[in-house]
Amino acid sequence: MSSNNSSSKVVTVDEQAFEQAGEQAVDEGRFPVVDETPEFEATVEQETQAKVDANHPEGIADTSGDRIHGATLAQEERIRAREEELERISAQAELGQQDGRAWRTRQKVEEMRRDERTGTQVDPRAKLDQETLAEVNQYAQRLADDVDSSYTRAVIAKRIASRILEGAELVDAVLDTKDEMLNEAGMIVPIGKLEEIDRGEVSVEGRIIELWEPACPSQQQVGLIEDDSGRTKLTSWEASRAPWIKDSERVRIRGAAKNWYEGRVSLAITGWTTIHFPERGRWWNA
Repeated sequence: MSSNNSSSKVVTVDEQAFEQAGEQAVDEGRFPVVDETPEFEATVEQETQAKVDANHPEGIADTSGDRIHGATLAQEERIRAREEELERISAQAELGQQDGRAWRTRQKVEEMRRDERTGTQVDPRAKLDQETLAEVNQYAQRLADDVDSSYTRAVIAKRIASRILEGAELVDAVLDTKDEMLNEAGMIVPIGKLEEIDRGEVSVEGRIIELWEPACPSQQQVGLIEDDSGRTKLTSWEASRAPWIKDSERVRIRGAAKNWYEGRVSLAITGWTTIHFPERGRWWNA
């Protein structure tokens, strides 16, 4: 049996490429082929900026597709933060009156009513120290005197104490309780506070200080009503069939519709409005 002693040299692709790299290509006529592809070189400004971006802590380090073209990382972070802030503002605007005190007020009104009806809840005043309890009772008496409400001082004090136990400061607890009382339907609201009331219908009491000729036939009377806190425009519509109100007369109006006049809140007497004339001693249901 014969054997063939043959040897072969295995050349890798990388080695072939390395060997060919030193050889110059020639054409069919054995003339060297010159590569006419232009070689791109960075300008001095581009090289300088590249060094700044590469070495500065705020330079561009990320080249992913989510990057903002032409912005450094610091600039991009500020842009992203501003966009997130605008989104938060937009979301808060959509919530409208659901934010802040108005939202807390609506959540508490029904609870306040239940407390008064049942009387079964543990009295939160019992958990306050004597000094805080004395202050709570003083503020509760002020609210009972200032706000035309059916709630007694004891019920108001319970609401203030309950808020304090939930973590509110005394002043905030008092203000939230006052807002809660003012926002309850049927409660007499100071005219100067009308813009803060989150209801479409309100009740006010004041004196008519001026009446003028209506601008259109559908209006029966137009004038100004005033109390100690402010004044506002009052319109009585013909369709409401409301009684005529005299100049300088004191009236108590329940269920007046809130409108806006020249950027300020105004009131309208509608078919659902109830009017009381304290100086006449009689009620009138519009």
